[in-house]
Amino acid sequence: MIRIHLPLTEKTIETLRAGQQVVFHGRLLTARDAAHKRLVDSIAAGEQLPVDLRGQVIYYVGPSPAPPGHVVGAAGPTTAGRMDPYTPALLAQGLKGMIGKGHRSPEVVAAVVKYKGVYFVTYGGAGALLSKTVKAACVLAYADLGPEAIHEFVVEDFPALVANDMYGGDIFQRLRRQN
Repeated sequence: MIRIHLPLTEKTIETLRAGQQVVFHGRLLTARDAAHKRLVDSIAAGEQLPVDLRGQVIYYVGPSPAPPGHVVGAAGPTTAGRMDPYTPALLAQGLKGMIGKGHRSPEVVAAVVKYKGVYFVTYGGAGALLSKTVKAACVLAYADLGPEAIHEFVVEDFPALVANDMYGGDIFQRLRRQN
């Protein structure tokens, strides 16, 4: 198990290989489809982004409302493929990592290699358990999007698995070859 203290550094990314288990500590950004579209539209328009993506990890999640005594409600990953049309442009802006569920398109896998990033997967269907790793949360941008706004999560022991590394390693291709 590799402990990663965020933000993600190039030195850390260089050590990661597809299939390795990690746990995150520190600040994650969250965003889903609608926020990704706004970010890419801002890039296309030459506008400054509302968050600095350099070295950041985006968790593909739309947290449910926090029950009393909790920081967030269920916070399970959404399907990463829905962000594929936007991901290369965000990696070009300095984004270094993404967390979701499911495989990525060949274009995103190529962009991960080109921009020296990494894609992680975490446990689908375990949103209530994953929410316990979130120690603080606040909205950073696009509050009108509700759960799809860009949040900042401060996490401790957030579990994930390296799915795509900067060298082209891909756990999904490895699993397909084994079957």
